[in-house]
Amino acid sequence: MGDDDRLFAEEMAGVKPLELERRVVLKKDSGDAVSIAARRAAATASSEARNFLSTSDIELLDPYYVLEFRREGVQHGVFRRLKQGKYAIEARLDLHKMTVDQARLQVFEFIREAMKADLRTVMIVHGRGHHSESKGAVIKSYVNRWLPEMDEVQGFSSAQPQHGGAGAVYIMLRKSERKKQENRDRLARGRSV
Repeated sequence: MGDDDRLFAEEMAGVKPLELERRVVLKKDSGDAVSIAARRAAATASSEARNFLSTSDIELLDPYYVLEFRREGVQHGVFRRLKQGKYAIEARLDLHKMTVDQARLQVFEFIREAMKADLRTVMIVHGRGHHSESKGAVIKSYVNRWLPEMDEVQGFSSAQPQHGGAGAVYIMLRKSERKKQENRDRLARGRSV
């Protein structure tokens, strides 16, 4: 033992630790687990009640099938830029290792949240289904069905190779009313100058 340790031990001889009484008593009982489970079930049920995305059987797509969808009114040049990956990706959702039901809920909530945040271009990584036991890309096939079912989706296209290629999809979302008004205001200012 060094001199400092010995001196410290001599000084601390006979010292008793202070007894602290607990000011907060944490009590966990089975009621907490039940209430947490009930809250989770209620949240899932409310999301499920609003979620209209189809879960019926579909024809499975080839893992390398290129996805493409464009609503009427989307300009060709805008859609071409989307397909080329020229727009900044503002949010990304990865569906790897999810079941169809999990993916369905995630896609629904992801698009809703993106709209609330006024995002325009997002990406979903669905994978190609190589590790699936089925004879096709299951999640990719469902994503291809779900996105056109959502009015918020203006168009989508399989990603460029550097962003995941046929295992991911770029999605263009509808402009929010606030963004439309900002554009009108900006254009009006430009004309008055």
